[in-house]
Amino acid sequence: MTPRARIRRATTPSPGGQDAGAGGTGTGAAGAGRTDTRRRIPRERLPLPALLLAVLAITFFALPLIGLLWRAPWSQAGRILTDPAVRKALRLSLICSLWATALSLLFGVPLSWLLARIRFPGRSLVRALCTLSMVVPPVVGGVALFAALGRRGLVGQWLDRWFDLRLPFSTAGVVVAQTFVAMPFLVLTVESALRQHDRRLEEAARTLGASAWYTFRRVTLPAVRPAVVAGAVLAWARALGEFGATITFAGNFPGRTQTLPIATYLALETDPADAVMLSLVLIATSFAVLVGLRDRWLGAGEAMPAIDSGSSR
Repeated sequence: MTPRARIRRATTPSPGGQDAGAGGTGTGAAGAGRTDTRRRIPRERLPLPALLLAVLAITFFALPLIGLLWRAPWSQAGRILTDPAVRKALRLSLICSLWATALSLLFGVPLSWLLARIRFPGRSLVRALCTLSMVVPPVVGGVALFAALGRRGLVGQWLDRWFDLRLPFSTAGVVVAQTFVAMPFLVLTVESALRQHDRRLEEAARTLGASAWYTFRRVTLPAVRPAVVAGAVLAWARALGEFGATITFAGNFPGRTQTLPIATYLALETDPADAVMLSLVLIATSFAVLVGLRDRWLGAGEAMPAIDSGSSR
């Protein structure tokens, strides 16, 4: 067959192609019908009692922030935020919280994988144990860390004897305390995403000869990346605001263990105006993180697709 004949044959429509085109037109008409149906759905409205209760709840959460904004010494903000002690505390908080986030990612993602995919006896107890620090008082968490990692603790005595490593009242102790209370936020977020993830792609990769580690690294992890990022940001925000376990396990030494929440607590006893301004710094940071996290990774404001019972066959 000559090249010209091949071109003529390729460009000549066949009866099957015409039928497919007609089918495509029908699909387009059905799509238009679905769009019209979606437009006719009325906006959901809350009953008046539920709306009033929701507004009261919003007011309850907004009033403390409004009170801080009202009491803040704006004329002294520059002096407070440029104070050397405040700058040291902020720098230490940022460094330790980033280290705590890195450790949470290093250990939390494999732990989430284990809890979501591997069935073993006592899995519910292990999950409860790994997320216990979310619900216990932070001071209790600090005492528990002392019992385990203190110089006379269950493991700490051997760390001191064999490696001359003392975690309490050190910067490393701050990182340990922050990781202890922050990692569960990442674990729960990533485990939930792994449970909801469609495993058919992983099974296809395994049937093609991919190992479990390769499948997790190249298939599963990219699919749950938004959850990993969301969990890491939540863990970082929790570590940045950690107070109880840190002051109990690491103490309060300026430049070494005094983080910004501890500096805020001490300022409340000596200069409440400084405590208000430092509180606003922490609140502004956490609020920006939550807003950015919601809009970027959780898809706030995106319209949900309409449910069409006739689209599935």
